[in-house]
Amino acid sequence: MKKKAEWPRKLRSQEWYGGTSRDVIYHRGWLKNQGYPHDLFDGRPVIGILNTWSDMTPCNGHLRELAEKVKAGVWEAGGFPLEVPVFSASENTFRPTAMMYRNLAALAVEEAIRGQPMDGCVLLVGCDKTTPSLIMGAASCDLPSIVVTGGPMLNGYFRGERVGSGTHLWKFSEMVKAGEMTQAEFLEAEASMSRSSGTCNTMGTASTMASMAEALGMALSGNAAIPGVDSRRKVMAQLTGRRIVQMVKDDLKPSEIMTKQAFENAIRTNAAIGGSTNAVIHLLAIAGRVGIDLSLDDWDRCGRDVPTIVNLMPSGKYLMEEFFYAGGLPVVLKRLGEAGLLHKDALTVSGETVWDEVKDVVNWNEDVILPAEKALTASGGIVVLRGNLAPKGAVLKPSAASPHLLVHRGRAVVFEDIDDYKAKINDDNLDIDETCIMVMKNCGPKGYPGMAEVGNMGLPPKVLKKGILDMVRISDARMSGTAYGTVVLHTSPEAAVGGPLAVVKNGDMIELDVPNRRLHLDISDEELARRLAEWQPNHDLPTSGYAFLHQQHVEGADTGADLDFLKGCRGNAVGKDSH
Repeated sequence: MKKKAEWPRKLRSQEWYGGTSRDVIYHRGWLKNQGYPHDLFDGRPVIGILNTWSDMTPCNGHLRELAEKVKAGVWEAGGFPLEVPVFSASENTFRPTAMMYRNLAALAVEEAIRGQPMDGCVLLVGCDKTTPSLIMGAASCDLPSIVVTGGPMLNGYFRGERVGSGTHLWKFSEMVKAGEMTQAEFLEAEASMSRSSGTCNTMGTASTMASMAEALGMALSGNAAIPGVDSRRKVMAQLTGRRIVQMVKDDLKPSEIMTKQAFENAIRTNAAIGGSTNAVIHLLAIAGRVGIDLSLDDWDRCGRDVPTIVNLMPSGKYLMEEFFYAGGLPVVLKRLGEAGLLHKDALTVSGETVWDEVKDVVNWNEDVILPAEKALTASGGIVVLRGNLAPKGAVLKPSAASPHLLVHRGRAVVFEDIDDYKAKINDDNLDIDETCIMVMKNCGPKGYPGMAEVGNMGLPPKVLKKGILDMVRISDARMSGTAYGTVVLHTSPEAAVGGPLAVVKNGDMIELDVPNRRLHLDISDEELARRLAEWQPNHDLPTSGYAFLHQQHVEGADTGADLDFLKGCRGNAVGKDSH
């Protein structure tokens, strides 16, 4: 257990607010125009509440209200809360994709922390990219930090059917293409998909990353699953405000919580909950910020034998509301601990070990959080595939895949990019059937640019009308955590940098062998080498703005797609005062 720091002691914020010099009076005097009494600058912890609220981030639209509860907790514990708006990358608003701006948001958060008088941070997050971006920024600065999420939406219902955000969007869209649902019915269903404040109510990326924050030890126990409109979400926010003040006094930092053991706990948790493949790329990026050596091999090693026991869409049938009522993530962590799959002594932001937090919790619904013998998938961890088509790896989520496709050989039907796919997919003359493998190129970190969630390509209508709901699909793109299917993602190196994916041709045969972790293009080594030598990039490059910076510096999906100059830069030096 960490030894607590000496208290009282001089805190970082006193570089701005402590003393009687001209510079200090400059900083302190201006802040007093908000009506703060002089004694608030007496050396107590200054807590930055980093808020990703935005009207254009619907998932986070209620975070201003939660911020007030965080402030109340900070005041109660004797701290001084100051709310700071930070970059909010909305998954459902940003173009070309929110993923392109995750690193920009992380950079902005890092500099917001480093350049301002904070002693500790509350990371107020929700929508997919806001959680990893704020954790990445906080990890780089390594000031005491704690996560509180906005929580998931309430269940949706349409004509008596439980509707999961995202998951049913894909399902209903395919039904329209197959002639099983009218456009008018689709529009009617729209009103049932997002019926309260909060993030996706499936085990999509938002709920997955909330679970990852809790499994890493960066959020209070039980945080991940509380619905956004439940009064207990407000209580969690207030308790988080109280806790960060003590974390500052104890000097409990992210680097002491997010250890290699904590990341292994998170990887196993992701397998148990049927979490999003996006967790792979985000945890790799966060680990890089903390200086932890985490790789795709760790994902395969740690997740391989973990059963998926959370019966939630898109893998199962329930939603986050039921998960919360069943006991939430603490029950899952307890199950992992009982199975010998949890590093029980990993430290959390509470100051206690993860096992101390969960050992006494109860599962209130074994149809939502299943016994291991009734698991959705016996081996539910993210599968890492390798072969001549993915020398640096590709990933697949087995709990969302069709078992009969996990070993499959098929003829490639190639789309050069997302526009090519959209132009061809609805054409009845497209030479494709359910035995084929759909391949899409140029949708990786550099190619899209930003690596959009387009990997779960919709099937052609001519196949859907046969009643076929799944085909093998391969790309260098990502997939929404709410989506499902036998979809190979994050293929590395990506096509835009000349990876083997770039030279796949229509008619090539491809082998997928998930049990043996193999993804193979059936051409000779000599033919592959010849094609790669002849390859030329065929996509436009940005010439200005952040897109240019991103294109020049983003790394591959296999290492987290962070900007190369931001990894391993942990430290919280106070800049020189310019006044």
